[in-house]
Amino acid sequence: MNEKSEKIFNVEKIRSDFPILNQEVNGSPLIYFDNAASTQKPISVINSISDYYKNDHSNVHRGVHSLSVRATEQYEQSRRSIAQFINAAQDHEIILTKGSTESINLVANSITHQINTNDEIIITTMEHHSNIVPWQELCIRTGAKLKIAPINTNGEIDLDALKQLINKRTRFISMVHISNTLGTINPIQEIIEMAKSVGAFTLIDGAQAAAHMDIDVQSLDCDFYVFSGHKLYGPTGIGVLYGKEECLNSLSPYQYGGEMILKVTFEETTYNDLPHKFEAGTPNIAGAVGLRNAIDYLSKMNLDMAVNHEMAIHDYALNQLLLIPNIEIIGTANNKSAIISFIIKNLHPHDVGTILNQKAVAVRTGHHCTMPLMDHYQISGTIRASFSFYNTLEEVDVMIEALDMAINMLS
Repeated sequence: MNEKSEKIFNVEKIRSDFPILNQEVNGSPLIYFDNAASTQKPISVINSISDYYKNDHSNVHRGVHSLSVRATEQYEQSRRSIAQFINAAQDHEIILTKGSTESINLVANSITHQINTNDEIIITTMEHHSNIVPWQELCIRTGAKLKIAPINTNGEIDLDALKQLINKRTRFISMVHISNTLGTINPIQEIIEMAKSVGAFTLIDGAQAAAHMDIDVQSLDCDFYVFSGHKLYGPTGIGVLYGKEECLNSLSPYQYGGEMILKVTFEETTYNDLPHKFEAGTPNIAGAVGLRNAIDYLSKMNLDMAVNHEMAIHDYALNQLLLIPNIEIIGTANNKSAIISFIIKNLHPHDVGTILNQKAVAVRTGHHCTMPLMDHYQISGTIRASFSFYNTLEEVDVMIEALDMAINMLS
């Protein structure tokens, strides 16, 4: 199966699109297994940002000169491409932000006036800090209660326990689509339906999902969906908040300044319509252009084949890891993406990661911004290998050899 995946999916051709992969680290070819933290960028994305600055840069909106018109068209074309990418009903349901973190903060801050002391907010044990702290702060401001949906030993949401948590006081459910630490793919369609049964809002953190599966926000029927450009083969500093039109219109502005206003006097201010109501100040125009080109790059790819290839790499790596004594896999959900977190008995993840780097193998070590999840498993951190469609089976072999060396050195 793995060999077939390699033959069908032209990895070498794809790798040639990513110039950063063609380098050595510490005298060995770079092996990049840190894709859950950030993906690398194809040359088409890199060139699109350069071309924008070379040819079209100006501030967007309201300008009547040619550069401003061209920059505005590029920026708004990016919004249209993103809306199409996730099947949003309206372009103005796409708010461009700095990333998933800002998108979640925007919603958690802007909904404050709709939350009171009788309300409950539900998140899960596996959330990233960026989907924990904003809701904690919302509860501090409003007196609402934060409820935590538990997970089982495999790293899957305990749906029966979640059903017990959801009640008429549940005002908001916010959860990750794919866990950045465990790789668990959550049954968000079912959970969204649970939320709707009691009239609760839903926000889905799709930072890990947008690059690895088709996202259809209308089919999901979620109220909000967020993701980041840099995990989608696009640039850093650009992200997306999708919200249903009626949900976005019910929120108060998050930041104040230029662009998000319709009229200002010293007596009062009238806010602009969607999407500008939530895009205060000069936006990341070049980032939006880069994100659009990343989406274009992915749209030309057979996503099913790409995901099958990623999972073939995952499965091969998992089988090889399980042959190594004293390794424990953290996160063994039945439905998961191409992320493997593991620990090695009596060895610190940072020490292992440092030795892997000597062999040019880039993995992520630590708590992955999921400290409550680490507490759940009673560990301080993990070694995480996360795979992309530009990775190969041969790279896994090098990682396994480097792990053997690390174990011998540190034991």
